Amino acid sequence: MSQILNEVLSANQAYAASFNKGHLPLPPGRHFSILTCMDARLDPAKYGGLSEGDAHVIRNAGGRASDDAIRSLVISYKLLGTREWFVIHHTDCGMELFTNEIMGDLLGSSLETATIDASGWHDVGQGPGSTDGKYINWLTIKNQEQSVTEDVTRIRNHVLVPKNIPIYGFIYDVRSGKLVEVPEAMAAGRPL
Repeated sequence: MSQILNEVLSANQAYAASFNKGHLPLPPGRHFSILTCMDARLDPAKYGGLSEGDAHVIRNAGGRASDDAIRSLVISYKLLGTREWFVIHHTDCGMELFTNEIMGDLLGSSLETATIDASGWHDVGQGPGSTDGKYINWLTIKNQEQSVTEDVTRIRNHVLVPKNIPIYGFIYDVRSGKLVEVPEAMAAGRPL
């Protein structure tokens, strides 16, 4: 077994030994969802004041409004009663460090982990790679405010999203821990 696997299983044993959350209902108690990035520096429970059972937290690379993220948000309200949604991107996001073309080229060279330095990304692995990466929109980010606004707008305009759900747009500052409102996103997410 790997050291990480052992650490996770050991932590789970300690958690389960005093577990007392089995009574929590399926729907989130505070009736809201957060769409945010998978970045390990973000802890939505801490920056959003959440406890188990409070809210749905949907995470992906960049916190983007991908088809799957919207699928989760639709399930969240339609079957589990959430009534407000947050889209929260963050400063210093890895999704700002590459483009669709760079990712496609790296994957075309090999499927191993790439490296980055001052001159950019480098594939250090042995091939073969796959050209399939060139056909994926990786939803990279050039500007945080713009990406939050795009995502809130995409969610707001989706045919399966009710117009009465408020959608809030923020950027989490990884240096200060503060949520910074994106006014254009907030305007785009107002209930209609």
